[in-house]
Amino acid sequence: MKDLLDKLSSYNIFNYLFPGVLFAAFVDSLTSFQIVQKDLVIGVFLYYFLGSVVSRVGSLLVEPLLRRFHFVAFAPYEDFVRASKADPKIEVLSEANNMYRTICALMVSVAAVVLYERAAAYCPSLMSALPWVLIAGLFALYLLSYRKQTTYITKRIEANKQ
Repeated sequence: MKDLLDKLSSYNIFNYLFPGVLFAAFVDSLTSFQIVQKDLVIGVFLYYFLGSVVSRVGSLLVEPLLRRFHFVAFAPYEDFVRASKADPKIEVLSEANNMYRTICALMVSVAAVVLYERAAAYCPSLMSALPWVLIAGLFALYLLSYRKQTTYITKRIEANKQ
């Protein structure tokens, strides 16, 4: 287990594992759902996955909303690629930036779970639909993430051609 944890980059720890652990802890303490794992190995994989989901919520929901309302503005991706080559500190700053976005998404995700549980108290069929809601939601989330990542790769290839 230690070897596995040693191989995780700081990006993976702060943008996946850390928010996944926090998500599990918050959901366990605020709802009747029990996500915290007793088994460390299963826990690490589950928390990493939960953190990945939270990170995707940040990338696909939080970030576009903040951009739409002009709370944040991004430089063109080609400029980011060129500037990152000249100034390695930009990558570190971008990693921290992504962590802050993921923490915002963590709060949104925990609130969504709490609200879902509260709504299910008034409409019990929501709880029986939960597995299907999760499967459909995760499928859509990762499908959109795949498209976004493919776009980034394509843009990075184009930026490096110039």
